[in-house]
Amino acid sequence: MRIYLIGYMGSGKTTVGKKLARLLDYQFIDLDEVFEEKYHIKIADFFEKYDEHAFREIESNLIKETEQIDHVVISTGGGAPCFNDNLSLMKSMGLAVYLQMGIPTLVNRLSNAKRVRPLLKDMNDEELTYFITKQLNERDTFYKEAQIIINGENCEVETLVQSIKLHPLFK
Repeated sequence: MRIYLIGYMGSGKTTVGKKLARLLDYQFIDLDEVFEEKYHIKIADFFEKYDEHAFREIESNLIKETEQIDHVVISTGGGAPCFNDNLSLMKSMGLAVYLQMGIPTLVNRLSNAKRVRPLLKDMNDEELTYFITKQLNERDTFYKEAQIIINGENCEVETLVQSIKLHPLFK
């Protein structure tokens, strides 16, 4: 079983993913980290040197490569499910779980984040709120196609484990 965590950047996919993997006794993979290790470049630097389209193509290939791994929780990038039919691919290979978060929480988390997000650098809180609102409105349609949608604001990982284990696709 492959479990793909999807949701907007800053929604806690990596944090929840590590806990979820531990509770399920699964491996954990962060696709952004895999990208940076495999290509020896930070995503932010890649965006500056190349463009988003090039990144999305590589990201799609990395998602396809996860088909070779079983018993794994995979944290995807915030835009991953919204490009190149990646969400359909994830759902055909496993279980997509959407960590849904409110805009105020996302703004707070992302404005205080230690890691620089390529799409958000140099934005003040007002610009960040506008950007997140606009982009989340565009991406939410994709996110809501996940087989499981969980409120990320107060996500109890043990509850998420139960939701996953009760899902008909869970093996």
